Amino acid sequence: MSTLLLITAAPTSIHAWHAFSLAQALKNKNEDFRVFFYQDGVTVANQLQWVPDDQRNLTQAWQSLDIRLPVCVSAALARGITDQDNALRHQLQHHNLADGFELVGLGELADATQTATRVVQF
Repeated sequence: MSTLLLITAAPTSIHAWHAFSLAQALKNKNEDFRVFFYQDGVTVANQLQWVPDDQRNLTQAWQSLDIRLPVCVSAALARGITDQDNALRHQLQHHNLADGFELVGLGELADATQTATRVVQF
């Protein structure tokens, strides 16, 4: 059984943390799963997002899983998140995609949806 975790909740939402916890549990059980960050969920990939010292950092938590972290490129660009290639392409002065995350098209979501046994959206 394969699972797709479709993460649409912003990192400030408890739902985003539930998505991470499920991913962590699936990885620990060696279950087959994929993640896809979409809509407001893409903001977890912003390396310039500040988190107070007394709070957990969801970006770092995802990075620690050492899994593929695909992020919808259109949703990311619309929210001011870009990698170096897109920054150059769109004449932006800086890029801010956090390490370990990658910008991908919606075709990746379509493929993940088609091959998953179940889809869980957060």
